[in-house]
Amino acid sequence: MSAGVTIELGRRYKFAASHRLHSEKLSSEENSRVYGKCNNPHGHGHNYVLEISVSGTVDPATGMIVNLADLDQFVEKEVIEAFDHRSLNEEVPAFRDLVPTTENVCIEIYQRLQRFSKAKLERVRVEETGNNAFEYSGERDENGNVD
Repeated sequence: MSAGVTIELGRRYKFAASHRLHSEKLSSEENSRVYGKCNNPHGHGHNYVLEISVSGTVDPATGMIVNLADLDQFVEKEVIEAFDHRSLNEEVPAFRDLVPTTENVCIEIYQRLQRFSKAKLERVRVEETGNNAFEYSGERDENGNVD
């Protein structure tokens, strides 16, 4: 194998969380119209599937781009412990003033996982239901580099 070969690794995790889609910037009627049943004052829950992709070069000594135990420990600490069996609106500070749509959940998870130093985070995909999944790969500058 030639030196500097970059490989991408995909890893899947699961967590359950509840949320209420409600914006303080909208009236009660607008919230009801925009978010429908997801605006239920008591919230509702999902069994989310989180898929992450990281990349790196293959370490010639281990044959891996990253130790899965290190990656799993980081995701557990940064995402699973923070989100699993939580009310996103009430228990995750990032969503106190931000509507916890799955789009915003996806971005928040990306920002948390971007701090992983042992491989490059390529993208985050969050599946909310069998019909809805969202993917985020960071903001890009004019040269296509992730900010």
